[in-house]
Amino acid sequence: MIAGKPGAGGIRARECVVMIFRRIVLILVIVGGFWYLTSRYNGPRREVILPGKGSPLTLTEAHAAPEYDAEETNNIQVYKKAMPSVVNITSSTVGLNFFYGLVPQQGQGSGFILDKQGHILTNYHVIADAQKIEVTTYDKHRSKARVIGRDPSHDLALLQIDAPNLVPAVLADSKNLVVGQKVYAIGNPFGLQGTMTTGIISAIRSIHSPQGNPIENAIQTDAAINPGNSGGPLLNSRGEVIGINSLIATGNEGVEQNAGIGFAIPIDTAKAVLGDFQKYGRVRRPSLGIVSLPIDPGLAEQMGLAADYGVLIQRTLPNGAAEHAGLRGGNEVAYLGNMQIYLGGDLIVGIDDQEVTSTQDISDIMNRHQTGDTVTVTFFRGRRKMSARVTLGEARDQAA
Repeated sequence: MIAGKPGAGGIRARECVVMIFRRIVLILVIVGGFWYLTSRYNGPRREVILPGKGSPLTLTEAHAAPEYDAEETNNIQVYKKAMPSVVNITSSTVGLNFFYGLVPQQGQGSGFILDKQGHILTNYHVIADAQKIEVTTYDKHRSKARVIGRDPSHDLALLQIDAPNLVPAVLADSKNLVVGQKVYAIGNPFGLQGTMTTGIISAIRSIHSPQGNPIENAIQTDAAINPGNSGGPLLNSRGEVIGINSLIATGNEGVEQNAGIGFAIPIDTAKAVLGDFQKYGRVRRPSLGIVSLPIDPGLAEQMGLAADYGVLIQRTLPNGAAEHAGLRGGNEVAYLGNMQIYLGGDLIVGIDDQEVTSTQDISDIMNRHQTGDTVTVTFFRGRRKMSARVTLGEARDQAA
């Protein structure tokens, strides 16, 4: 009986050891589970206390890498796809200082690669009057560039370089663009290479190039475009080129920086110009040789026109295609707001098999033709519907 007492004490000791072991295991399980959850998910944050004078500074740090939403992911994909095709263009000229001494001057712009042979598209005003042109590609490779073609009227220029590992841009089309569509601009604003900005298409409208020539269907955007962006690509949400960034609105002070209004030359216009470069070695854009006014139902009712759509000929250009074909401009002066217009001219409603509702329609048709092609123009002269065969002239000849 007495010998049994030490045995009972041993049992209690073993029970204590087992309980302690269980507690340790439970604590390890809780700590391990907490570590697993906080390291795998964006839940609780890790606090870091920095020593110093006064109260300690506590920073809260994330345990996991950030995740991107769908829009951010697409932005990143567009940049990665398009950036290797964008180049920085430096043009060097010689100017005069205050004492009429010759001093070198440099300007910067952007461009994008068209093919593996090193053809690059940019704005004409980026390389105008340049004695030396240098191109820097995405991988920092510098090359001297030569000018293959110039088109001041559309503010476009074609360059070529000899360089390895060139990545051509992917070209879309610009005929089906809509206001509100998301766009991206990539270029070198203020010399900051590889800068991307985003925005939307704000409008599609006609503008004038820096040389004063009209550019039809220009893409207006609120994507930030600044000096140095000129010649760079305007992209859709798939990273395809839909335009060439060209102009910015500067406001009343004339300061050359983004004001939320920038313009890009539509890529379809550039494709037509490139086709001329390849076929003729210069630009031969076809033209009807007219100054026109787009008509909507409201204007048609006020003017008493035979159709509530179309393009009203204000005047035919001397020696132009329309004049040769017998089309007529207006002869009665009127005012649309503060703008002087002419009434009484022919109202164009169709060209070949396509209905014409705006100057954009005419521009699209011209982009599908060459100088010297013949088209059938359908129009109203007063209330009489007529048609005429028109041989397209060359835009620069008619402008002259």
